[in-house]
Amino acid sequence: MNLTHDLCWMIGGPQGTGVDSSATLFARSCAAAGYWVYGRREYHSNIKGEHSYFQVRVKTEPVNCHTDPVQLLATFENSTAELHAFEVVADGAFIYDPKVTDPAKLNLAPGVLKFPIPFDEILEEIAKETGKTAISLAIIKNTVAVAASLALCKMDISAIEEALTGLFTGSKAKLISLNMKAATRAFEIMNSHPDLDKFNYVMEKPATLPAKGSRYLLNGAIATGLGKLKAGCRLQSYYSITPAVDECIWLEDLSAYGLPVIQCEDEIAAVNMAIGAATTGMRASTSTSGPGFDLMTEGLGWAGINEVPVVVFNYMRGGPSTGLPTRHEQTDLLTCVFSGHGEYPKIVMAPGDAVEQFYDTFDAFNYADRYQTPVIFISDKLLANNTVCVDKLDDSNLKIDLGMLAGTDAKFDENDIQAALAKFPRFEITESGISRRPLPGTPGHIYWMTGDEHCEFGHITELPEIRIPMQEKRMKKLDLAAREIAQDNQYIVHNPYNAAEPDLTIVSWGSTKGVIMDSIKVLKEKHNLNVNFLQIRMMSPFPTDAVADVLKKAKRAVVVESSFGGQITQLITMRTGIQIEHEVLKWSGRPISETELVAAALEINQKQTRKVVLSYGL
Repeated sequence: MNLTHDLCWMIGGPQGTGVDSSATLFARSCAAAGYWVYGRREYHSNIKGEHSYFQVRVKTEPVNCHTDPVQLLATFENSTAELHAFEVVADGAFIYDPKVTDPAKLNLAPGVLKFPIPFDEILEEIAKETGKTAISLAIIKNTVAVAASLALCKMDISAIEEALTGLFTGSKAKLISLNMKAATRAFEIMNSHPDLDKFNYVMEKPATLPAKGSRYLLNGAIATGLGKLKAGCRLQSYYSITPAVDECIWLEDLSAYGLPVIQCEDEIAAVNMAIGAATTGMRASTSTSGPGFDLMTEGLGWAGINEVPVVVFNYMRGGPSTGLPTRHEQTDLLTCVFSGHGEYPKIVMAPGDAVEQFYDTFDAFNYADRYQTPVIFISDKLLANNTVCVDKLDDSNLKIDLGMLAGTDAKFDENDIQAALAKFPRFEITESGISRRPLPGTPGHIYWMTGDEHCEFGHITELPEIRIPMQEKRMKKLDLAAREIAQDNQYIVHNPYNAAEPDLTIVSWGSTKGVIMDSIKVLKEKHNLNVNFLQIRMMSPFPTDAVADVLKKAKRAVVVESSFGGQITQLITMRTGIQIEHEVLKWSGRPISETELVAAALEINQKQTRKVVLSYGL
């Protein structure tokens, strides 16, 4: 038996059989034991039946992405064994139910250790002991598979008990003892297996255990939801669409925090409801995915011309049309930046991980209020659904900024409505582009709102002498935002090894951050290749000068993106005039792995390959 600092565990099965619950239990157990974890969730766009699987990567140091080789595959049914057996490394292990799976019929590498677990016998034993039926206990097969895996990895059974205690609370707490019976029996069976000590991927023990409550298991959907609660969002609208629905359902269970979550009849209604709420002074948002975002663009244009501070969250998935409803892509970038007909100022943000999603969500509402314009927040399926272990979030310095609100000093004759309408210039042309924003009902602050061009008081006009300065006034907001928003919120140059002249400069955005950061470490420590990373976080206003400066100094720049067309490459060329020659692209609907990116970076460095297309993953 050898010790390792890096383990990839996988479980799978038909949707509806508890695959996600199994992975959550395994991840929480490893986290309780002091390890860092990263969970990758893959599922079909149906409710039940199709195969889904979940990978959990466990490390003794922070981990931000998945890798392709699987060291431990756990199954309690046969489809996972048939589909994923080939991914298990030669000295890895396979946990299975001998009643349904014959390892001799699988594409397993020679040397894979095989550990049969009598799942049905365990359930029958527990049924007799508790007076329940074995059929009613079928879901506990998940706990058996997880417990057998933890026993093989030499983890203490107390870790799974702590994880179960966190998962089953309130009325469900009674399930803890039932699951612990299954876990105890699985530990006994695994610990008696003659090949137990031959497994080479037993994790090194953490030097110290983290203090209780000092780390979170977080995904992007929950991180965004937490950011909305912290920002004081007071209305969330949505139409059910993957993967945005996960955030909305999570928020629905937290109504006690004062955030109504309303499912609308379609995305047009959802965006208009959020815009309507925002015009009243409420902080409001809506969440959707690509097809729904397309339907929202007319409403966003209305918000843009009326300077309404609404926030729209787009969780990207594979397209076009309904495309790959539950798979990953980064192909809505240009749609978000150029959404809607005509021109209006919009702030477009693109966080790179769950932690950034929390803080950027909070900032999105401040930006919307301060610059009185729509904010588009780009996330995706990978960020929404994948789980990562992070240090506790610090919200102590987060301050709400409502922007330039109008006062209550104006007076008017309530019997002279026309005079009152002419009293407040809601769209007053100012040097900064920002006008005073009154809350509805503020005495003396009556104004018109229309989808047409308008004067300072909101009255419709087509006069060039008003149209020209009014459009200039709105678009000035982007210049102001570019000056005011902190540099790290617009772009970051990651250079963890302080290389003076990196061999490669990776350029990317959004959810590729995790795999890029982890791959940089592998490339340096295993291949002595120096790589830095330009992470672009603000797409509008775009940090043109800074991006151009980095690229002009780069020895060899490489774009990494989950798309066919390299949309960030196109945007960079459009804004800076610089054409990046090398690209690493993937559009299979599966995220880029550390294994793939390391190999692609080495190929580009050694062979100067112009484009590397990645395709691994079921």
